[in-house]
Amino acid sequence: MLFDEYEFKNYNFRLTIYILLLNVLGVLVISSATGQESSLVSKQIMGIIVGFMIAILLSLLDYHRILSLATLVYVACVIGLIAVLMFGENVNNATRWLKLPGIGQIQPSEFVKVGLIVFFAWFFSKKQAKLNYLTTLLLAGVLLLAVFGLIYEEPDLSTGLVIVFVFTCMLFAAGLSYRWILGGLAFLVPVGTLFIYLLQYDKVPFLKGYQARRILAFFFKEKYAEANLQQDNSIMAIGSGMLHGKGLNYTANSVKNGNFLSEEQTDFIFAVIGEELGFVGCTMVILLIALIVYECLIMAAKTKDMAGRLLCVGMAALLAFQSFSNIAVATGVFPNTGLPLPFISYGVSSLISMYIGIGITLNVGLQRKISN
Repeated sequence: MLFDEYEFKNYNFRLTIYILLLNVLGVLVISSATGQESSLVSKQIMGIIVGFMIAILLSLLDYHRILSLATLVYVACVIGLIAVLMFGENVNNATRWLKLPGIGQIQPSEFVKVGLIVFFAWFFSKKQAKLNYLTTLLLAGVLLLAVFGLIYEEPDLSTGLVIVFVFTCMLFAAGLSYRWILGGLAFLVPVGTLFIYLLQYDKVPFLKGYQARRILAFFFKEKYAEANLQQDNSIMAIGSGMLHGKGLNYTANSVKNGNFLSEEQTDFIFAVIGEELGFVGCTMVILLIALIVYECLIMAAKTKDMAGRLLCVGMAALLAFQSFSNIAVATGVFPNTGLPLPFISYGVSSLISMYIGIGITLNVGLQRKISN
């Protein structure tokens, strides 16, 4: 039978509860951020229902079956990104969305994040014995770079950086030698310094103007003050919420009014949380995200094989980095980027893709190793 080897006492109900709590909070804040626009709220609720059902189904499907399709998953990721560049809709000078008949608008790069976790979990587990060989690392780098290049062309540098971070964490968890790690740091530190220096003189050809200004504004705030305007408004909004916030659906003197922020229901939703729910609401969000990441890492530690461990580590890295980046942008710790806050920000593609990853991770936890 399909479930004979499952110990359902190991099913991680805590993880699903934490996520659903974030979903509820997200719907409430999205409603407030959009002026209670029912169409967006309805789409988000539908995304939660569909995503949750997919997660439950995937949590009962042996993750080894999914890993056996890893090559097809990678090919599907590449085809999806190529389709976006060829047939996608251009919105605000970016081509990131694809309209599918009967489904509507989707953002393939959101699904690619999880697709690459599946692929590299399979790849690194297969290459475990030769992981530190130069040929293995070069092949992995080329496979990553192909996807990164397609995402960069949209352009979507922030998502590209997310997949690079997740890839790096999975590579480390797979057993990368410290010689490679120290060598990489010895290379990246001077290159990063040179990068910032050349950026000041517009000598970095692969960055677009607005991307360069955002990075420079982070290092030279006074010189590029106009590029920090939205982040300054976000910080002001979070601070104005004080301990308990001004209350949901607050409108008088709100940062939501007067175009002080763009995309407050997605990229800057943490500013709305800070203003309306205060320090208590912000702390609750961060705590729930931290608990989700912790549960993923605990499942990684208890899994029975390397592939399962890498799936859990990949999802933990994705959730941690993307959450940190969104909050860091809203609080001025990072340069301005366009990343949603997982399970809270508006966006059905992001929501369902995260649920797909969580569903696979739940199945890994269900098949933990047997302790002697």
